[in-house]
Amino acid sequence: MQDYRNIQPEELAVDHSFRLWKLSNDTDAGNFWTNWLSENPDKQDTIDKASHLLDTVFQAFDKVSDNEVRDEVDRLSVSLEQHVENASAKRLVFRPEWYRAAASILFILGLGWWLTNKYAPTKQNNPLYNQIISQLKEPLLKVGNDTDHPKLVSLQDGSTVLLQPKSSISYPKSFTSTKREVFLSGEAFFEVAKNPEQPFYVYANNLVTKVLGTSFIISAFDTDKDVKVVVKTGKVSVFALTGENLETQQADNKIGGMILTPNQQIVFSPKDLRLTRSLIADPALLDLPIQKQSFNFKGTPIKDVFTALENSYGVKILFDAEIMKNCYLTASLSDEPLFEKVDLICRTINAQYEQLDASIIIYSKGCSYQNE
Repeated sequence: MQDYRNIQPEELAVDHSFRLWKLSNDTDAGNFWTNWLSENPDKQDTIDKASHLLDTVFQAFDKVSDNEVRDEVDRLSVSLEQHVENASAKRLVFRPEWYRAAASILFILGLGWWLTNKYAPTKQNNPLYNQIISQLKEPLLKVGNDTDHPKLVSLQDGSTVLLQPKSSISYPKSFTSTKREVFLSGEAFFEVAKNPEQPFYVYANNLVTKVLGTSFIISAFDTDKDVKVVVKTGKVSVFALTGENLETQQADNKIGGMILTPNQQIVFSPKDLRLTRSLIADPALLDLPIQKQSFNFKGTPIKDVFTALENSYGVKILFDAEIMKNCYLTASLSDEPLFEKVDLICRTINAQYEQLDASIIIYSKGCSYQNE
């Protein structure tokens, strides 16, 4: 009985029993491999890679016998080592079926290396990555950035990726399925072309970011223990890569999971699948060309002050409106960062604040003075 525990995908792809299972739907072979896989679940990745090899090259060698394949490999090896000496040349009489076998073997060996480098864009140990890749209709292209400055990558759908140094991204040449899926290792700034009918998915270190069209940053270096997603514009959904989450989020084109909006970020811990949402360190003003943002207040009810900040920064400010109904603000705020603005306001009205789950919470005992 063949020991398949230590077999490589390239070797498995030319195994007679494996080819019967994958190419001919042979019942006995199917039963054998189903049982073997249930006993060796850690070899799912090997099975998947071998299947990819067969799907690509089966037309070239599905009629060639195993003996012919092995013979041709031996002949090729001898030929290369002896630089096609006369004796070897005599043995290598041209036969179409041998030519196909030789081409298939060389292609398999090359494709095995290619799969390792192209289809495995990051060092992932989550079997769901293999499942996702196996469903792709087109092979992945891989672009890395070995320079010391950002590298711009343009995708077929009009989206762009600003790839940071020591980072790489894998993606199909064209997005032909119902989803646009890319795989990131490292850090990149995405500007995704809007297409509500074809959601955009970024897979990075067991975290999935799903968008319809927006701009955001993902940092997922292999050497970092956490993954970070920061939203610049629009809205994104993030969720841990689990079977249940993937099935739920791919069920329709709606945004679900944990939602992030501008000036928000999440830190994801792959070890325990924990998502922590917060505001970025220095929230920026939203790009509101129609509305002129003004922070000059004169006897302005505190509710209106907080509303102005919410609209300008896209940040939720939580407070007890009833307790603070007699609080008013007279101040001119301009270039201060958001948190400095909030701090100045709180000191003026004798309140305190904290940032929790991407919101600012105001604590106050109320104001004893009335608006003058």
